[in-house]
This record gives sequence, C-alpha cells and structure tokens, in this order.
Amino acid sequence: MKVITHEDFKKVYTHEPAAAPGRIEAILNAIRDEVEFEEAYPAGGDDIAAVHTKSHVDRVSRMGLYNISILAAGASIQAAIAGFEEPCFGLVRPPGHHASADSSWGFCYFNNMAVAIEHLKRHGRIRTAYVLDFDMHYGDGTVNILKEKGYVAIHNPTSDDRRRYLADVEADLNRATADVFAVSAGFDNHVQDWGGVLRTEDYQAMGRMVRDRAKALNAGCFGILEGGYNHEVLGINVRAFLRGLRGL
Repeated sequence: MKVITHEDFKKVYTHEPAAAPGRIEAILNAIRDEVEFEEAYPAGGDDIAAVHTKSHVDRVSRMGLYNISILAAGASIQAAIAGFEEPCFGLVRPPGHHASADSSWGFCYFNNMAVAIEHLKRHGRIRTAYVLDFDMHYGDGTVNILKEKGYVAIHNPTSDDRRRYLADVEADLNRATADVFAVSAGFDNHVQDWGGVLRTEDYQAMGRMVRDRAKALNAGCFGILEGGYNHEVLGINVRAFLRGLRGL
C-alpha cells in the first residue's frame, strides 16, 4: 500500500496543534514497516483555482502558508489517483476539511479533499464520489465546496456511542454508489484524544468497510489525514485504519 507524504510535512509551519512537532513522525514510526512511501509534489495553480477563490489564495499566500498548503493538496491528488490501483493514503498537513472556497479555519487552508475530488472529476476519472469524514469535527468546508455540485455524497457520522457510530458508518456505506470512495481521516475522536468515543480497532473496522464497498463497486479508494492530536496514540490509530484499507 502506498502512502504519499513529504519531509516538509514534518516542519512546524505555524503554532497550532495540527503543526505540532512530532505529529507526522509519530505516524511514520508506526507505519513505516507496513507501507511503501511515495514523495508528494505540489498541486498546480489550476487545481487550487478550481476550488478556491483568488482572494482566498492570496490570503493564504500572505500568511506564508501557500507552499506547504499546495504540497498537501498535491499529495491528496496523488493519493486519489493511486487509489484506483489500490487503496492509498495521503499523510499530509495542513489538514483541509474546514477550508471553504473563500475562507478557512480549524488549522486548514486549502481543502485537500475537495481539490483531489475535483481533480478527478475535471479530468474525467469519475462521475460520482463518496466522502466519509470521521474526524471529530464536522467537515464544513468540504460540504460547502462539494455538496452543491451534486455529484458528491458526504457523510459526517456523529454519535457518542461507538457501536451506533460504526453501525451508522456501515449502513451509509452500504447504501452508497460512487466511482471513488474517499475518507477525510481525522483521529481526534479516539478515547484518548479530544472526542473520547472510538477505539483503535474501530478505525481498522471503518477502513475495512470503505475498502469492501469500493471493491464491491470496482471503485477507487483513498484517505487523507485530517485531525488527531494525541501523539501517543495517533500512530497506532492511523496504522489500524491503513490495515483496514488493506483488507486486514
């Protein structure tokens, strides 16, 4: 299984939890013996412009965050394309699901998921897409950008009970039809992170659910890192999710 990432994602590009030192390293240490790494390259200006307004791009540039943000978006495109051969994961930061066309918050700048999905659509790779966002926080930016386009179904599960949470994810996936299944993979709803709901094995279960549905429909399948802030468990949670995507 390929994981798309870059050395620059280890840099502290701003002072916030998503950019905390050691975050990417915690994941790399947990998965390095189980995956194949591929170096990320930046998204093109056309891919960013297809999703974000010029004023927003200029704002990110003035913040000094343009280069790291287009690198995360580019890695997400690579993961989306590779996902048609086998499940793939974009190990990126900054995250993206709180970035709308002309605004952003929550440690996000460009919407990595929207950039990747729109790239597939504009290049004729897909007609429909399905996004599962299991981050603790509602992916408002992804909904704001993609929902109105009419070709993307987006599911943000919410429950304080892990069994009901997993049942909801499974039921929605089983109803879904799409040419690509994508996951905004935030791990901050873990019992030892901010949300306090899910266990490590639940991420493996959701990865397997996504893989199985994509395989049943001969669809693409990929994930992109969003949240997750307890470095002591982040790595094992990502590893569990990737094992699920691999069919374990």
